[in-house]
Amino acid sequence: MPDQVSSVSDDTQVAMPIRNIISIVAGVAVATWAYSGVIERLNKLETNSTLNQQDIELNNEFRILWPRGEMGHLPADARQDMEIEALTRYMENILEEVEENDDWIDNFGPPEGVLATVERVRDLQVDMTLLQDQVKRLQAAIEEVIEQERQEDYDERTRGK
Repeated sequence: MPDQVSSVSDDTQVAMPIRNIISIVAGVAVATWAYSGVIERLNKLETNSTLNQQDIELNNEFRILWPRGEMGHLPADARQDMEIEALTRYMENILEEVEENDDWIDNFGPPEGVLATVERVRDLQVDMTLLQDQVKRLQAAIEEVIEQERQEDYDERTRGK
């Protein structure tokens, strides 16, 4: 066996079937292709993650700074603010004018003619209530008289028989 030890060099020949060589080359090609696909997928996911993280940071900044007014205002917001300020000044002027001229509100009362009419209506309501009570009593008295007349008629008829 020691005689069979040979030296390995670039001229060394290896006897191997061609199908094994093709299988090895195909295996290496498939492994290289799969490795490239995995690396490509990892790069794509890392890029998306980095972009999403940047978007999240910008959104966070916007979410905090916009309501505070630190990122500026929309033109519509500025116009609305001006209109609100104008309406506020207008309302303040109206309230001030009302405060200055509210004596008539404090001293307001219905005219004398209205007060007299209200009093007369109250008197008429009292009179009407009294008259209604008197009518009820008279109706009861009339019914009583009619009942007595009927009783007398009945008594006369029963005696006459």
